[in-house]
Amino acid sequence: MEERVFTDRGELVLRSRDGHFELISNGVLLMDTRSDRSERVLVRAALDAIGPRPRLLIGGLGVGFALAEAVRTDASEIIVVEVEPAVVDWHRGVLRPFSEGALDDPRVRVVTADLAVWFTGTSDRFDAICLDVDNGPGWTVFDHGTRLSRPSGLAMLREHLRPGGALAVWSASAGPGFAATLTRMVGPCRTVRIPAGRARPDVVYVASCAGDDLRGVRSP
Repeated sequence: MEERVFTDRGELVLRSRDGHFELISNGVLLMDTRSDRSERVLVRAALDAIGPRPRLLIGGLGVGFALAEAVRTDASEIIVVEVEPAVVDWHRGVLRPFSEGALDDPRVRVVTADLAVWFTGTSDRFDAICLDVDNGPGWTVFDHGTRLSRPSGLAMLREHLRPGGALAVWSASAGPGFAATLTRMVGPCRTVRIPAGRARPDVVYVASCAGDDLRGVRSP
């Protein structure tokens, strides 16, 4: 099975291979359904850093593992921002088992938009932001992924966190200096390495807002 669409960002392919699905952009493998561990760690690591019933934003729907994990938590609201309408449609069809039908959860709202652009038009703030919009800060396929991993993009993300909030960023490999940049722009950062069955592990960076007088207190 193979489905192919052409978007403003080029060709996007969903391909079935050996019982799994692969999401490919302009010939580059973005993600597949062979392992769900690091995407689930992305959500859990962010939520472990904050209090109960968080308001959560997930940047990038992908193959749905992060969202599936999010609906298992006590999150009060889950906003998913996904740039490709086709990806959302696939989760109402062939990818539904991997997101575990999470689009039907009443706490979930899906926004089809470029995350960087969407952030410039909203004043919404979140207890946790989980970012999985590309292959990572050191290997970006799209310009919007590059923008968000730069200091200016991280500062924008920081502005959309509530006091005491956490930003978690998924990466296919460790990015030189990225943890230090996160610490400078957001707050103290820890790095979680997840074995991925190849030479380099997946990496989740988790930065917590520091210096907030109201750390841990929910704000509107």
